[in-house]
Amino acid sequence: MVENLLLTGVESPLYSVSQIAVKRALIVAPHPDDETLGCGGAIALLRSIGCDVSVLVVSDGTLSHPNSRKYPPLALRELRESETISALDILGVDATAINFLRLPDGGVAHQNLDLSQYLAQIAPEIVFLPLRCDPHSDHRASFQLVSKALTSLNMTPRLIEYPIWDWDDSQSTNWDNHKLISWRLDISFVLKLKQQAIASYRSQITNLIDDDPQGFRLTSEMLVNFTRPVEVYLEEYL
Repeated sequence: MVENLLLTGVESPLYSVSQIAVKRALIVAPHPDDETLGCGGAIALLRSIGCDVSVLVVSDGTLSHPNSRKYPPLALRELRESETISALDILGVDATAINFLRLPDGGVAHQNLDLSQYLAQIAPEIVFLPLRCDPHSDHRASFQLVSKALTSLNMTPRLIEYPIWDWDDSQSTNWDNHKLISWRLDISFVLKLKQQAIASYRSQITNLIDDDPQGFRLTSEMLVNFTRPVEVYLEEYL
């Protein structure tokens, strides 16, 4: 579904960093790596103009290799968090600006967590969220957790949604009924930084964890969608 935005003749508007320039932004990542895959270019661009960027990582990511003996859940959580810190350092975000909620991977929808205090403290002017109808339940639940807290606070930051699993043709969803419009962000200036940051996630893109035949690994076909000189975003229209 999302891929059509880039590969068909109908192109969405192309924006520069000036269209998202704010003082404070929040990036919400359902799993460690989603922030870099979906928003790595935006993060680097925002940091280049002095924007304070905070990152909220919702789940612990430990279901990526559930059968590994080399990396049992605690060790895998620590590994994935260290990869996130390394990736975001490349993009210009200090480790002190990253908050790991460590909710159960695959079970975010079952957590009754109030993020109001955190959001009130961050007071973001823009929030980058996973696509509300992303095929992965953790992504949809992360969107709902943040949206619920913003509503309770009566906060109205600009909400920008990014696709992850909707790039997969076998899983893509129909978001035509969600009143969303798409646009593209030019990240050519920081593309190499984003590619370097993605490379930090060795547990997800290499055979670093080689003792779990059912372990997750991003395919080269999927990675192509995140290493283009543009990032695709969606926003709700009235």
